[in-house]
Amino acid sequence: MVFNPFKKMLGKDEDFSPDFIEIDLEQEKSDSKVLIKTFTLKVYEDINPILNSLREGYTIAIIDIRILKSKDVVELKRAISKIKKTVEALEGKIAGFGENTIIATPSKVFDIQKGTAEAPKAKSDELERF
Repeated sequence: MVFNPFKKMLGKDEDFSPDFIEIDLEQEKSDSKVLIKTFTLKVYEDINPILNSLREGYTIAIIDIRILKSKDVVELKRAISKIKKTVEALEGKIAGFGENTIIATPSKVFDIQKGTAEAPKAKSDELERF
């Protein structure tokens, strides 16, 4: 234990139950799961639960911005800017999907791929070209 040398210096070498627990901050939960949560931005203050979930590091936030977009575009830009700064500080990713949806991810997510991926071509297509 870390304090053993200090206990010996004080003459207290007996085992006792400490009032603290050592926590290894570098250790990451290996069995942790990522949670997908949906949120709706109705007013600017609705970003607080989104930011709190993102800060935990285990949440992918899918945010519907339709209501705030129809009410106040300036507040919407302010809210998105705040979310974007928080995501960037957490080394996560943020992307818009369509006109009314934003997705924000923690750093555990490698990348957000937008658009459609091309389907692999069948071997019969390759043979027809020759």
